[in-house]
Amino acid sequence: MNVGAEDRGRTITLVTLIIAAEAAFFLPFILPRVFRPTLLELFQISNTELGMWFSVYGIVAMISYLFGGVLADRFPARNLMASGLWLTSGGGVIMAMVPSGKTMIWLYAFWGITTIWLFWAAMIRATREWGGEDFQGRAFGWLEGGRGSVAALLATFAFLIFSREGNFQIVILGTSGCTFLSGWLVWLFIPKRSPEKSGTPISEVIQGVYSLLRKRNIWLLSAIIVCAYAGYKITDDFSLFAREVLGYSESKAAGLGSAALWLRALVAILTGYLADRYKRTDLLTVCFGLTAIGAVLFGFRVLDGITGLVLLNLALTAAGIYGLRALYFAVMKEAGFPVALTGTAVGILSVVGFAPEIFMGPWMGHLLDSSPGATGHSHVFILLAAFAMLGLVAGLLFRRSTRS
Repeated sequence: MNVGAEDRGRTITLVTLIIAAEAAFFLPFILPRVFRPTLLELFQISNTELGMWFSVYGIVAMISYLFGGVLADRFPARNLMASGLWLTSGGGVIMAMVPSGKTMIWLYAFWGITTIWLFWAAMIRATREWGGEDFQGRAFGWLEGGRGSVAALLATFAFLIFSREGNFQIVILGTSGCTFLSGWLVWLFIPKRSPEKSGTPISEVIQGVYSLLRKRNIWLLSAIIVCAYAGYKITDDFSLFAREVLGYSESKAAGLGSAALWLRALVAILTGYLADRYKRTDLLTVCFGLTAIGAVLFGFRVLDGITGLVLLNLALTAAGIYGLRALYFAVMKEAGFPVALTGTAVGILSVVGFAPEIFMGPWMGHLLDSSPGATGHSHVFILLAAFAMLGLVAGLLFRRSTRS
């Protein structure tokens, strides 16, 4: 194969990974993030009840992460990812019917299987393999930045449809269709590459899990992901913050949520390039520090009444959070995790690191419902500051561990 054709093939593979990686989570998470006030009204639920949906997803996901990681080391990523996307899309059709809260809880449990057990670790493994030895920062930076771009494009498209039609169910169905189509893209353009450990006996799989659990860095990186992901979950509050604190209309609040996704794309791509030029562990600490400062300013309401500074600080806080998302899987080489155990490592990291899926939704919902208005939102940002500071400590310890 000539170099030009090989480069085109790699580009198509990366673009497909990016589209699929975001499409898988648009129904369960991006729609509620961008259209939170609208979703609450349509389903006639409170913030706490929405948080319970997320919590059920998180509980199922915790189980799915570990087993999905082992699955990703034994079966082709293409097969697992495409199956997960098609099944997730089917769930969107059910959601568009506006079923009862009980049905939605079961649907979120189902999505915990389709997006995590089948999809997640396979997607991370495929991305790490694409990056090779020298471009891990760029691989995960482009993945996260590209995901932000896809989310922003879909959110903007959904926002325009909603602004024109005023029908959120049409938005849900359109999103479900995009998810289904992304599954076909995966089937067509992700190479059917069998993992090295596809025929490995189960005893060696267990031995691989044990060897990773003995590494100090797996626990430090898990702590980093916990704190970073808790921060990412708090970005679910941005559109509601705009509605209840800044006084935006539902449409304008959704527009701010869409703008945050564009910022996510720009920050992640920039972070990915910086990560291949500078020490990734240093960038982790910088992002946690930026997030902590912004969260403290919001939590203690230092900027109340100064709308321009509020929006600027919101952008800088979000930049810190989105930068972290581009970094925490890009440091697996520094952590010393073998490529052959990538799926298993991702499974272990995710079981611990994405635990906020279980508790952040109900916790945020309780804070917002028990202290309505600006006070509840300031409590949420104080929570963000606490996680960012803990993440900063974990990041400093991880940096020292990788250098020793």
